[in-house]
Amino acid sequence: MTIPPKPPLPAAPETPQSQVVEAAHKVIQEPEPEVVAAEPEPEVVAEPEVVNDLAVVAPEVVEPPASAPEEPVEPSASAPEEPAAVADSDAPDPFAASVVLDGAPETATAALTLRGVTKAFGDTRAVDGVDLTVPAGTFYGLVGPNGAGKTTTLSLIAGLLRPDRGSIQVAGVDAGAHPTQAKRLMGVLPDRLRTFDRLTGRQLLYYYGVLRGLPSATVESRIADLARAFDLTDALGRTVADYSAGMLKKVMLAGALIHSPRLLVLDEPFEAVDPVSSAVILDILSAYVAHGGTVILSSHGMEFVERVCSRVAVMVAGQVLAEGTVDEVRGELTLEQRFIELAGGLSDVEGLEWLHTFSD
Repeated sequence: MTIPPKPPLPAAPETPQSQVVEAAHKVIQEPEPEVVAAEPEPEVVAEPEVVNDLAVVAPEVVEPPASAPEEPVEPSASAPEEPAAVADSDAPDPFAASVVLDGAPETATAALTLRGVTKAFGDTRAVDGVDLTVPAGTFYGLVGPNGAGKTTTLSLIAGLLRPDRGSIQVAGVDAGAHPTQAKRLMGVLPDRLRTFDRLTGRQLLYYYGVLRGLPSATVESRIADLARAFDLTDALGRTVADYSAGMLKKVMLAGALIHSPRLLVLDEPFEAVDPVSSAVILDILSAYVAHGGTVILSSHGMEFVERVCSRVAVMVAGQVLAEGTVDEVRGELTLEQRFIELAGGLSDVEGLEWLHTFSD
């Protein structure tokens, strides 16, 4: 028996519910392309708008300061600082104070001034209220017996010691307030020579030069000049430990001169030096003074001081008992006689009669 096929179902009639479902389906699908399409559009449009807005606003921000009247007022508000700068410019420039060896001697400003300088070690006053004025372009001698305070005074001048009281000025620079500037103006030769004796003479002079801030090429050139002047050319390659006392004094003095200082502070520069080396050193120092430099030195050689120095100070027990030109200090006497007179005269030899007999 054959079953006949079922006829197709008739299409469902549209109802309000089916219309709502189709409409809802369309609402759900339609926003998707609108959202995707809308998202890039505001992003693309928003970026140039922000940039354009910034580009427009930027000149508006810059324009007010350019046209603001406060800018010319600000310099006038800081105008009171200008007199202070002018006052600073009146202070001596230590870098401009180096000696020009081909110029005329400068005498307007004292090369060295000490006022009431005092230094004590415990209960002992090594320097007691010393007043000195060393004119520029002079050879100044500081003489006195052993223990008079000469080395301490020179150490205070060189900045190796600080005074307990008083002031020291080097070419107008206060050594207490500006010690570094004052030291730049000086070359120092101490009495007790301590140096890097394992260096060669050339290395030692090069060290002195660069330590003073000179360019390497300038140092090399000045080493050659100083070596010729001090007759040290053949000794530059040898270690300083192998130098004689005279050669050591010469290389140390060359190191003190390498930066062309305004003032030389020399403690016993001719002690233990042979006559030939002494003559070489004296010639160089005399030329240095003749062209504007100033030398202050201590010495026990009265004849040398009398012959070389233009001014002299006699120190005894930490005090300056006489100061002035050599003629003013010695008067009708020799400098040595005057020195002995000021230092207390000859010692009493009474009680040494036994020395006149000899033991067997």
